[in-house]
Amino acid sequence: MTAYEHVLIARQDISATQAEGLMTHFAQILKDNGGSIHDSEYWGLKTMAYKISKNRKGHYLLVKSVSPAPAVAEMERLARLHDDVLRIMTIRVNAHEDKK
Repeated sequence: MTAYEHVLIARQDISATQAEGLMTHFAQILKDNGGSIHDSEYWGLKTMAYKISKNRKGHYLLVKSVSPAPAVAEMERLARLHDDVLRIMTIRVNAHEDKK
């Protein structure tokens, strides 16, 4: 399986706990499809460089996983359909860095 880093941007008008709930929801989708979660972080509400769907700010979420490609494809598909997710970016990495 391959290591991935997923960055999601959620709408600004949801709460921080709802944003963290989104993070656990998409992490669970990866787990259900045969992946494992290495780490997840809530980066907070940040101002974006440009508006996305009339939103100036967004909740930034990071999920690090080791998953098969079909699990990642399913998670990205469901994220694109979710109303609270503005953007998702998935990057394949060689290995996850350990926290210090």
